[in-house]
Amino acid sequence: MTTAFADASAAADRVGVKMVELSSAVELEECSALLQRVWRAGHPAEIASPSMLRTYVHSGNYVAGAYRAGVLVGAAVGFFGRDGAGEHLHSHLAGVERGGHGQGVGRALKLHQRAWTLARGVPEVHWTYDPLIGRNAYFNLQKLGADAAAYLPEFYGRMTDGINTGDLTDRVLVVWRLESPRVGELARGAGFEVDTSGAAPLVSRAEDGEPLLHEPDPAAAALTVAVPVDVEELRRGDPAAALRWRHAVRDALMGRLAAGLRIAGVTRDGHYLLEAGR
Repeated sequence: MTTAFADASAAADRVGVKMVELSSAVELEECSALLQRVWRAGHPAEIASPSMLRTYVHSGNYVAGAYRAGVLVGAAVGFFGRDGAGEHLHSHLAGVERGGHGQGVGRALKLHQRAWTLARGVPEVHWTYDPLIGRNAYFNLQKLGADAAAYLPEFYGRMTDGINTGDLTDRVLVVWRLESPRVGELARGAGFEVDTSGAAPLVSRAEDGEPLLHEPDPAAAALTVAVPVDVEELRRGDPAAALRWRHAVRDALMGRLAAGLRIAGVTRDGHYLLEAGR
């Protein structure tokens, strides 16, 4: 636990942010407004109203923000849950101010969340992410070391925020085992990449940006599934193409996971690697 807080502090220092547990009315209003901007929502209640965040804080759940020079630039929200394996924190929301991706703020938030959760004797954090957003897949699986546990089609049903409107809300559920050796190494700055050499493609990107489906090589020990370069831009410019990608990736991942394969990771340029489960 002491090491986890040290890792979190080092990550925050590297990117010049201060991590704060949020509780006051002003802090929670700022948090709600930031999350509304990140999701391009029309109203705070579409994502997380200040009153809901207040309820989370009051009942002992996780609401934290990253401040840079006194300005809130990122926030994360989680609540405790339970499944057959025991108690976990469900990380419901985590967002960084628009334009701030890739600057380390998201990692600082998650490492603070890891230390906070371990301090309460809880060994795992769970959350979902959109499998078509390659940068999120890479961050979750490769930068944090979370494990892809399940593919959840239409998990949220219809959503009306500015990011998800018009698309199907398929999600991948990840389990972050906070005390695993790999997670600890990543928290201290190690890097892990997946090797897709020799893997056969199930879905690749055609020259025109469309999903290209392949008949898998039965002798291949591993398979790859590509995602679009920028699905958020694709939703705005060509929502029909975004839906074609949704179905292509859903069919490829769900079918192979049901057959006993697992998502072993994802490349930086957005290619999932599927291998035999273990």
